[in-house]
Amino acid sequence: MNVIFRNKLINSLMERNLRKERQGVVISNKGDKTIIVAARFKEKHPIYHKFVSKTKKFYAHDEKNDCNVGDTVRIMETRPLSKTKRWRLVEIIERAK
Repeated sequence: MNVIFRNKLINSLMERNLRKERQGVVISNKGDKTIIVAARFKEKHPIYHKFVSKTKKFYAHDEKNDCNVGDTVRIMETRPLSKTKRWRLVEIIERAK
C-alpha cells in the first residue's frame, strides 16, 4: 500500500471521530423526535474588546422523545437528518426542575 494513501486514510478515519459537541438548554420539544437547543457562548467584540454573551439555536434529533423544556443536554454533530437538523442528542445532563 502506498505510504501517502495510507496516511490519508488514517487521517480521514481520525477526522471522522472529531465531531463537534455542544451543551445547552432545551427551549422547545414540540417537533416529533426533534428538540431545539439554545447554546450560550461568549465572544469578544471586535471594536470594544468586551466579551458579549450570545445564543445560537441548534435543531437536534431526539430518538426517544425523552427531553423536556428546560433540560440541560449534550448534542453532537452528525450527518444531515432533515432540512435543518444536523445534530443529535448524546445525553441529558440535568433534568428540568
